[in-house]
Amino acid sequence: MMKIAILSDIHGNLPALQVVLADIYSRDIQQIYCLGDLTDFAPWDNEVIALIRNLNIPCVLGNHDERIGFDQEVIPLKKHNDAENAARIAAIEVSKAETSPAHKQYLRQLPFSMRLEYAIAGRKYKLLLVHAHPDSNEKYIYAEDTTEMEALLAREQVDVLFSGHTHLSYCKAVSQGWAINPGSVGRSKEAHRKASYAILEITAQGLRPEIVQLEFDRKKVMAAIRKSAIPDFYADFWDLHSDILDGK
Repeated sequence: MMKIAILSDIHGNLPALQVVLADIYSRDIQQIYCLGDLTDFAPWDNEVIALIRNLNIPCVLGNHDERIGFDQEVIPLKKHNDAENAARIAAIEVSKAETSPAHKQYLRQLPFSMRLEYAIAGRKYKLLLVHAHPDSNEKYIYAEDTTEMEALLAREQVDVLFSGHTHLSYCKAVSQGWAINPGSVGRSKEAHRKASYAILEITAQGLRPEIVQLEFDRKKVMAAIRKSAIPDFYADFWDLHSDILDGK
């Protein structure tokens, strides 16, 4: 048997990442992988990147990692109002200014995708890891996109497709295998706002995915954001009574 953990969308939230890693290390898990978006919206971009690097956690390139690493222009999003677009642009500019040159270089060399293959008692399983979608980091795969999942699993010839980006977790069994989104470690859009990650147990009998969701110190994150140059919009997100659920 093999057990792996999949993280995604940490977004500079070190306290949430620390809670998730502590939980992973308390379990019989052999390998950890990350689906990217290490940066933006909380004030620990450098600490998060350093921790992922120091632990040798393989990671793919998220859209925010690409924007910070390559200093790309921040384009306003049509789905956001003017105030939210202004907050988003300001927050990303903080990450651009504060992320170290060495960490930007690390982000630039991250691969777009990873393919894994496991052989358990003669049975082989193929996994594809992307940040958002096999075709683009600007596309989304939601839990209801069953037809898209089946087409992608068939096209990519894999048993499991892992993707993040939506900040909404799911484990979806489809005819071709599994589509799994671990949710977000550091910026969940689910009502509880818990830190989320996925475990995949790989056995000769089959695959068993699980979503794990954990409480962390949201007040610490809110206070740190308010003390930083990041707009308070991103602190207000952590108020469970807030209706702010986007900010991508």
